[in-house]
Amino acid sequence: ARVLEVAKRLSLQAARGETVEEEGCERHQEPLKVFCKEDGAFICAICRESRVHRAHTMLPVQDAVQEYKGQIQAHLQALKEDRDKLLGFREAEVRRSW
Repeated sequence: ARVLEVAKRLSLQAARGETVEEEGCERHQEPLKVFCKEDGAFICAICRESRVHRAHTMLPVQDAVQEYKGQIQAHLQALKEDRDKLLGFREAEVRRSW
């Protein structure tokens, strides 16, 4: 959800021609350049080297956005197909009840 929120905000800002502001680490005031897969959070380079995240799987922010964007699109497609099936069932029931 956080990845989607950030990606959506960045896309909207880019579409409007606004400068894209990078969020910073609340603790270190550094740019969030890395995504920690285990915690599902964007972190700065300093946090990455901390004991808390050192053994975790990391991705650059852009790679994480692309990976999760693909997953979200796949889930969205499945939901659209389910919706279409349900609408078909509903339509069949309405016809049957008439």
